[in-house]
Amino acid sequence: MGDTSTISRRSLFLAAGVSTLAAPLLLNRATAFAQSDTDATDMRVSPLETRSFKLGSFRVLVVRDGMRPSGAPNETFGINQSADAVGALLAENFLPADRFVNSFAPTLVDTGSEVVLFDTGMGEGGREAGMGRLLEGLKYAGYTPDQISVVVITHMHGDHIGGLMEGGKPAFPNARYVAGRTEYDFWVNPERMGTPAEQGHQGVLAKVQPLAEKLTFIEDGGAVVPGITGLDAFGHSPGHMIFRVESEGRAIILTADTANHYVLSLQRPDWEVRFDMDKAQAAATRKKVFDMIATDKLAFIGYHMPFPAAGFVEKAGEGYRFVPVSYQFDI
Repeated sequence: MGDTSTISRRSLFLAAGVSTLAAPLLLNRATAFAQSDTDATDMRVSPLETRSFKLGSFRVLVVRDGMRPSGAPNETFGINQSADAVGALLAENFLPADRFVNSFAPTLVDTGSEVVLFDTGMGEGGREAGMGRLLEGLKYAGYTPDQISVVVITHMHGDHIGGLMEGGKPAFPNARYVAGRTEYDFWVNPERMGTPAEQGHQGVLAKVQPLAEKLTFIEDGGAVVPGITGLDAFGHSPGHMIFRVESEGRAIILTADTANHYVLSLQRPDWEVRFDMDKAQAAATRKKVFDMIATDKLAFIGYHMPFPAAGFVEKAGEGYRFVPVSYQFDI
């Protein structure tokens, strides 16, 4: 995509009229299927999808970095429950009892003066498995890597930091980086060696530590740029953070990995999740965050929610019912 096309797309956006979160303007919905010799029914061949909408004067863009099908849902979600209980809840929600799909959805917020990317997907290490498509999606939507001015790392698990480096160099050469200090300090600590966190420690040393000179830290309530605020949401990882994005009185919450499945994590927030590092704290955080989202009737974007990863929740029973976006983002 040439420079003229990129400038035109962004200029048209910045000149567009303001709409509300309840009825934002759909700017781009793209599906471009990957060229592959693999049969299209193989879910490792993920279609390239992007979705964008207006939030006040901001543009919000979601890119599907990829998706991964897996078996044995109870080995990831509800690990303190029986396989039959997990399967039954999935079946009640018209889902296969013995399989699930995990999606990955980095999000970009264009404020007009800053282009802020939240998390970076799998990166080059995921491409053999049909993932790592963030850069491709950004290009389709009219952004080049050098236009990203801020990269926010919600937490430092591999599927969030994998795209920070490309070919041994920073994938976003002009960006500064923002993360929570609690998260960074945990992962770079050499005490992680010889523990279950060793692999994550090595990943952070390879992907995050080379960017340390451009890395700044925020605490609970800290601002990334005007209109974007970080909030502690610990449990999934030691310093996991979520972000409130607000423009002209309209707000959306980027919940990262607070909930990792739209049925198993939301309808049963107390069920333990394999990748939650402090399972009790993660469950308490889920209830706190989604009580707030439900009460305030806010939209949210969850990194592992069904693409386009955005929706609403309402309180239902012991948890929450997920309401995916429909034409709220189209009119």
